[in-house]
Amino acid sequence: MIKQYETVFIATPVLSEAQMKEAVAKYTSLITDNGGEIVYQEDWGLKQLAYPIQHKTSGFYHLIEFKANPEFVATLETQYHRDERIIRFITVALDKNAVAYAEHRRAKKAEKAAAPKEEPKAEVEPKADEEK
Repeated sequence: MIKQYETVFIATPVLSEAQMKEAVAKYTSLITDNGGEIVYQEDWGLKQLAYPIQHKTSGFYHLIEFKANPEFVATLETQYHRDERIIRFITVALDKNAVAYAEHRRAKKAEKAAAPKEEPKAEVEPKADEEK
């Protein structure tokens, strides 16, 4: 039985952009190579941590939504544990309400990104008639 999951991991802040992309590619390919399907992924970027983890005060956050067999989650989390680049992670199974909420959130984000940005109009003050 295939279920939908959401996993968020925090990578160490000392990684370069290329190393971060490599880490994300590793986990997305791990999911697809084991019969899973990537539904959505989002890079949240470098954020401050609420408390220090391994003497680090910030980390790169990344979210991956995927569909897979429940047995695969243990494999994914084992890989997180073995990777020294990952300082924290969480994987949760999504119920039908959470799936609907995630789809709604993605639609809102896409709608907001597609909307043209209006530039503020520069206000020009009318010049007072010059007296001669």
